Amino acid sequence: MVRKSTNRRLLTWGFVVFLISFALASAGNAQVKKEAKKDTKKAKKGDTKAQFVQLAWPEPPETPRIKFTDILASDLDVGRKVTGKESFRRFLTGEKPQLSHIYQPRDVVVSDDGKRIYASDFGAAVVFVFDREAKKIIKMPASYPFGLALDDQENLYIAEEDNRRILVFDRAGNNIRTITHEKLIRPTDITIDRARNRLYVADPAKKDSPEHSVKIFDLEGNLLGTIGKGKGECQGCLFFPTYVAVDKDGNVYVTSTLSSKVVVFDLNGNYLRDIGHRGDGFGMFDKPKGVALDSFGNVYVVDSGWSNVQIFNPQGEVLLFFGGRGDYPGLLKNPTGITIDKNNNIYVADFLNYRVTVYQLVNTKAEDSYVKLPDAGDVPEKTVIADQKQSIGKNEVSRVNAEPNK
Repeated sequence: MVRKSTNRRLLTWGFVVFLISFALASAGNAQVKKEAKKDTKKAKKGDTKAQFVQLAWPEPPETPRIKFTDILASDLDVGRKVTGKESFRRFLTGEKPQLSHIYQPRDVVVSDDGKRIYASDFGAAVVFVFDREAKKIIKMPASYPFGLALDDQENLYIAEEDNRRILVFDRAGNNIRTITHEKLIRPTDITIDRARNRLYVADPAKKDSPEHSVKIFDLEGNLLGTIGKGKGECQGCLFFPTYVAVDKDGNVYVTSTLSSKVVVFDLNGNYLRDIGHRGDGFGMFDKPKGVALDSFGNVYVVDSGWSNVQIFNPQGEVLLFFGGRGDYPGLLKNPTGITIDKNNNIYVADFLNYRVTVYQLVNTKAEDSYVKLPDAGDVPEKTVIADQKQSIGKNEVSRVNAEPNK
């Protein structure tokens, strides 16, 4: 009875902290955006000298774990300089130089060396290649591209949703292979398990179809099997699976968007567990989409509805979230895909902000991924809440660096 009473008090305190912290976080974000209003206007006008407050999560005095670092939207973001001819034309006519600017990013992947970032633009029907080394953008035409993946040769795999196929291109841009199958109805996101030469394809099919699953192909395009027990809410069932990721052990993480959870399967397709569920609290989802893992095995889940990214440890316990709805650099607006490179740089397809927003995991070790719960009878309730890092106030921002972004 004492234990149950203590747990009940913890939940009550947690809910109070949730409400108060949410109000504080909203006020904090509003104040930051108000203070930076002039810089935002300058940036939208193409002024690259705008000084932005750099956002980080969680707020001080706690150690920052996620730091906003960059935006990729046009060729100026990879270092292209305005030419003398463009400057002269602008001087004479007032006309701004034409930019290659992303429109509706759905997914993003990055090369192993971090020099090239690929983003599918569903609205413009191209894949943008942000080449940081060459300081230019390359556009690869594709029919309503959705998911992207790279193999160990940096061949690019592009899921074309309407055409029910995956196109494969080499580094030179040559189409070297096309993967399709009669059972592939509506390919959305894709990911590659390089260790096992497997291609996973999320297939939400059609609204009235029972075939809501993940298809497994080898890299030559042979269908190996499917994952999922069919359309529905049962354990192992999927309801509009849209994004997919795989960890080093071959476990598969699938965002079941309309059942508001991530479903985890093992290498053989057996159901393991769910992460999250529908709701408006910490660790809950509205419309989960992109999913990725960092080098510590933590799971990052994009929520398009709440416009944030939540982080769970390998056991599925929620640790932190970052982002929040807005157009200020570092905030998100209906984000979709996500990828994380080997240095724990985090790239998020920021759909309605027309950009890729980049963050970095900082000040973090493997042991930071584990939630340590003290005995509830030995410490105040608020301390337990803080130790679990389960305060919505962690979404507040901090000014860790006021230097201009690239």
